[in-house]
Amino acid sequence: MIKILKYTEYLYLLVAIFSVYRIFTDWNVNREGTYIFIFFAVVSIAMFAFRRNYRKKFEQRNKDNQQ
Repeated sequence: MIKILKYTEYLYLLVAIFSVYRIFTDWNVNREGTYIFIFFAVVSIAMFAFRRNYRKKFEQRNKDNQQ
């Protein structure tokens, strides 16, 4: 289960990187359309941080329970 949580963290980073790429490539062409990618980038980075923090707390709790 922990390995799956690690991989989902990095999927959020991939979405953020893709969104930032689309922001830079489309900013001068379609500015209104890039606002949704700004939203995706911000939410993806926040979800990455949240999931990483949650996973580390979960691992620490499991380690404490085993001792």
